[in-house]
Parts: sequence; structure tokens; C-alpha cells
Amino acid sequence: MTTVAQNIVDTLEANGVTRVYGVPGDSLNGFTDALRGSGIRWMHTRHEEAAAFAASAEAATTGNIAVCAGSCGPGNLHLINGLYDANRSRVPVVAIAAHIPTAEIGTNYFQETHPQDLFRECSVYSEYVASPAQMPRLLRIAMQTAVEKQGVAVLVVPGDVALAEAADTTVSTITTTRPRVVPQDDQLAEAARLLDAGKRVTILAGAGCADAHDEVVALADTLGAPVVHALRGKEHLEHDNPFDVGLTGLLGFSSGYKAMEESDTLLMLGTDFPYTQFFPEHARTIQVDIRGEQLGRRTTIDLGIVGDVAETARGLLSRLTRKTDRGHLEDALAHYRKTRAQLDDLASPTKPGRKIHPQYLTRVIDTHASDDAVFIPDVGSPVTWASRYLTMNGRRRLIGSFSHGTMANALPQAIGVAASHPGRQVVALAGDGGLAMLMGELLTLKQLDLDVTVVVYNNSSLNFVELEMKAAGFVNFATELDNPDFAQVARAIGLHGVRVEESEDVEAAVKEALAHRGPSLIDVVTDRQEMSMPPTVTAEQVKGFTLYALRTVMSGRGDEIIDLARTNLRQLF
Repeated sequence: MTTVAQNIVDTLEANGVTRVYGVPGDSLNGFTDALRGSGIRWMHTRHEEAAAFAASAEAATTGNIAVCAGSCGPGNLHLINGLYDANRSRVPVVAIAAHIPTAEIGTNYFQETHPQDLFRECSVYSEYVASPAQMPRLLRIAMQTAVEKQGVAVLVVPGDVALAEAADTTVSTITTTRPRVVPQDDQLAEAARLLDAGKRVTILAGAGCADAHDEVVALADTLGAPVVHALRGKEHLEHDNPFDVGLTGLLGFSSGYKAMEESDTLLMLGTDFPYTQFFPEHARTIQVDIRGEQLGRRTTIDLGIVGDVAETARGLLSRLTRKTDRGHLEDALAHYRKTRAQLDDLASPTKPGRKIHPQYLTRVIDTHASDDAVFIPDVGSPVTWASRYLTMNGRRRLIGSFSHGTMANALPQAIGVAASHPGRQVVALAGDGGLAMLMGELLTLKQLDLDVTVVVYNNSSLNFVELEMKAAGFVNFATELDNPDFAQVARAIGLHGVRVEESEDVEAAVKEALAHRGPSLIDVVTDRQEMSMPPTVTAEQVKGFTLYALRTVMSGRGDEIIDLARTNLRQLF
């Protein structure tokens, strides 16, 4: 007898799925038993949230469907944060959410929830399988929707339905397409007219430029336009781009902000950059996106174009007049060189006995990591340092929870990348708070023998939260972390672990950990008072910071102000 669960496994395998991430449970027994002896490996994580993050990262780096599973009630509820991340990152993930017995639904049974409703907001497809007769059609629809809409598809399957005899044992494969989305001629003509009229054109480019590097660079050359990249555009546009001037936004630096602020025409390519306060107030704006619903969502636009970036750029290039006045571009590039030099100066070792600058740690990682390394920073200060100090080259990858913005993403996402890319260097840049939140996944690294290097930015605080507090005028409260020696924890689990407290030891520890085959962890004691300055400081932020200083002194913690000044004085000159 072929069960519904067996047909699910057969169909997933026929569609190239080789791993399922999850935690077993009784309502999942039919599914996990069907995996036994199949060509699909069960990737046992210690928390379902980690399973969803791992699947999200696998999908992000392979472009293929990845699968996670959770048992009924609390089990599949734990998937939700990782599924939100996958859906907002627009990667194809299928989640099998087991359910209580069919006859008990609606009775307030043990562990009863309504997962098809709970997951609807974080998915492109969420359906309940009430009968074997619905399968395998619903599975095929789920996979096809996940691929075509680039998001999460959830199938809610009661345990008894999974164990029932399949009414249809068809094993089907889905169709994957890469259509060309070409803008209308009249829109291209209008865009060319606006761009030709602009004296100071700046390009803001995002993840939608993933397959359009050369076209965007050619467009920048023709327009004499500096290219500002959003964080998700960094890996696609920073390398081999003589027009790149860095990032803007909370993670960026002044050159990116200045290039946008001084533009009279802004060309947005494949980006849904969310921070409205960083858009120029008086520039004409043209937005190009393959998803029409995103046009005009963040700022007022003069022209919106639906099309993929490469096709749009090619259509524009044949219509544009090459700009001979390169003044705006040259000013932006000169400012970028100056800003980059200042940032590089900050990435320096400290004197013996002083806590390590996170900029220096990140620069050392960048120097010694392989040319095709995958970097995964935790949300918080590690994202800031990654965005500023990791160098992209067209082969390296930089992924993370850049849209959903959740803590604790780095370690579980590293699981998914390492599992799906054996032999490739995977580096998780973990905050101490993020690591502690899902620290049990270090056990997963050991159990699955995954080649991951975890670098812990250990500043004994929720550091980015503290920066937000200071900017708003609040005295730091409830952000301190009483951390263990994470290296000792790692060694107790069976990982290679080393703790670094002096700058002079950073380089050797990083080189050793990156060269180690198998999971490793470096616990680096970094400076808690290091501030990641925004690209422009508003009057309101100055007011808030002054208020923070006054309140801190009055609360008897004036030594914090001295430490803060000592650490960050070098950023002001």
C-alpha cells in the first residue's frame, strides 16, 4: 500500500528535494517513516524555527525548493518565524505542517490550532488537506506556487490522512519558468526622456539586479550615474563596478546618502528600499520593478515601469544619449573614496588590554575567507559590519534576515547553506544575543557534521538595541547579557572552539577556524561602546543622544559616557 505520506516523499524526491529540515513528532510519523530509505535526508534540528531558517537559506543559495516540517500544534507553530523570513526574502520553501487527527478538529483537542489560518500571512499558499483524495494535486499546486511566486507554500496534513492509502499515486514534476518581462516601448521612451533631462542622475539598486550586473554597470556609464546599492543588492553590484559608491540607510555611510541627496533624478532598479527618510526630497524618481505592486510604495515616483532590470536596462541603453558631464559622478566617487578610507581606518587593531574593534574583526574575516565564501550575519550590529567590511566579488554570497529582520538567523541559516553546499566555506557572523537565542543549534552542527565557522561578536549586550536607545535619548536598560565563554561551550559540544580577547590574536584564530574541517566557533570579545554611525545624523538624533548622556550621568553611570567617547572619538575626525 502506498500511503499519502509516501506519495509526498516520492513527489518531493522527483522534484529534486534531497533534504527535509525539522523535528519529529507523532503526527509526523507517517512522513518521517516514509523518508526512511528514500533519497531524501532527514535533517534533524533542535528547534523547528531553525529548520525553517535552514530551509530558507538553502532555497536562497540554490534557487530550488527547500522543505521543512513540523508536528501538530506547537511543533509547526515554531516554524513561523523562519517561514516569515523565507516569504519576505522571496525564496521557494514548502512546509509540511502536521495536524491533529481529522475527527478531533474543532473539539479543542490536545495541541489543536488552525495552522492553515496561522500561516496564511507568511505564505503564498496555505491549504488544509482534509482527505487523501486531495492529494497529490495540492502538493503539486503548493510546489508550483512556491516556485512561481517565490515564497512559502504550506500544506497542513493531519497525521491520519498522511497514513491513509493514497487515492492517487501519481508522481508529478512541476514546471519552472524564467520569463522575460519587457517594459512597454512608450514607458522606455518616457524614462529615456527623463533620464536625458537629468543633470545629476543617481541609481539606487537592489536584489532585483541579481542577474543584471553588466547591464546596470553599462547604464551607469551611459548616465554618468553613481550606483548606490541597498543591502540585498550588495552581493550583486558591489564587485567590478567602477560606479559603486556604497550603501545608504541605517547600515550605510555618508557617500551613498550624499549621492542620492544631491541627485536631481533617481533611478530605482529592483529595490523596495524601505526607509523613506533616506530618499531625496526634490529629485524626479523613476522606479523599475518586476512586481508592479511595489511601484511608488516607498516614495513618490514620476514614472513606474514593470519589467525585469536586465531587459529594462537594455531597452534604455539603446534610447539614451551618453552624458558628457561627469561632474556628479566624479564628486560622488571622490566622496566615496574619502569615506571608504575613513571606514578602513576604523578597522584597526586595539592596544593590548583593550576590547577588540568589530570593524577590525570583520576586516580580518574578509581577508582570509575564501573567494566563494557564504557570509551570514545576525540581525543587529553584525549586519552593519558585514555591510561595510565584507568584500563581494561575484562568487561570494551575503544572505541574512534582511527583510524580516529577526534575531538569531545566522546559525540556523548556516545549517541550510552548509548542508546544501558541501565543501563550500560558510561563515556565520553571530551576535552574542542571537547565538544564545538558538544556541542549541550548535548541537545540530555537531550532529550533522557541518562545515560552518561561527564567529561570535561578544560585546555582552544587545548592542544595536542600545544604539537605538541612545539615539532616542534613553539610558540603556535591560540590554546587558551575562555571557558564558562561548568557546568553552563549543568545545564541550565537540566543536573546535577558541576565545579571543586581544587584537593580536584575532588573525591567527580566524585563519585556524576557517581552515578547520567541521564546525568551529570563535568567541571574540568586542567593544560594547562601538557605535555604527548612520550616514547622516539628524537634529533629532543629536537631541536624543545629548539627552541620553545627561540621563546617564544623572543616573550615576557617567563612566559609560567616558568609555563611549574614548571608543568613538576616532570616528569624528
